[in-house]
Amino acid sequence: MLRIILIGLAVVALIVVGAGLYSFKVYRARMADAEQAWFAIAAQAPNASQSLPRFDPTQLADQPEIARRYLTHAIAPGTPLNPVVSLTMQGVFRLGNADAPRELAMSARQILAAPSEFVWIPTMAGGGMRIWGSDGLHQGNGWTRFWMYGVVPLVQAADTPDLNRAALVRPAIESIWAPAALHPALGARWEQTGENTARVTPAQSDITIDLTLDATGAVTEVVAQRWSNANPDAEYRLQPFGGFVTSEGTFDGFTIPTQVAVGNHFGTADFFAFFEAQLTSAV
Repeated sequence: MLRIILIGLAVVALIVVGAGLYSFKVYRARMADAEQAWFAIAAQAPNASQSLPRFDPTQLADQPEIARRYLTHAIAPGTPLNPVVSLTMQGVFRLGNADAPRELAMSARQILAAPSEFVWIPTMAGGGMRIWGSDGLHQGNGWTRFWMYGVVPLVQAADTPDLNRAALVRPAIESIWAPAALHPALGARWEQTGENTARVTPAQSDITIDLTLDATGAVTEVVAQRWSNANPDAEYRLQPFGGFVTSEGTFDGFTIPTQVAVGNHFGTADFFAFFEAQLTSAV
């Protein structure tokens, strides 16, 4: 009997190890896919031999006052209007909801070709967990894939109509990290909606974002309507997604937000800032 039990345990162990090895193999393959998309997006950045329009404040005379305020604050004169940026960040990522949040320390790197493509690769840890994976949108195909310790799949979603539509908001709203994408010379359209507010449709995007600025032109709030199922009904619908900006910094001629707190249902009682990040570099 003991021999039978030992054989049974050995079989179970082999199955568990085999499943873990297979899951790790899948993890490695999907992360390789994310890296491939990263390099494809990075390749969109113009090189030194290509001619880019450079920022000239005098060319904004026909734009609303708030567009002039933002762009002259965000872009130094003579800066090439390059909408591709590589970022590193650290902060917190919260699971659950506002009533029962589970906070994970987060560090991440991101490539952003505003306003249409991105790859975000974080490491998150807390409460005995380490989570790795990626979130992205490349050539219209979105994905959200995360594993615990590289073997336990947590979220495996990719290339569905709902996910692709939801993913479109991220690189559009994150255009505040690549202000060239918000310049009329690249196709952005501006509408002043109040003394300190604007509605902007970034270049080559159908997503409209609402910005709130201070008197200097710095962004204080950003929000867009996102196709999302983050609601009690778990049904996809348009709902406000956005957050607050509390600090900024200047990198390569661009002054951009460096401290953000972002979440679903922004501007409502259900707002939950599940993502808080501090940029550590922008290239």
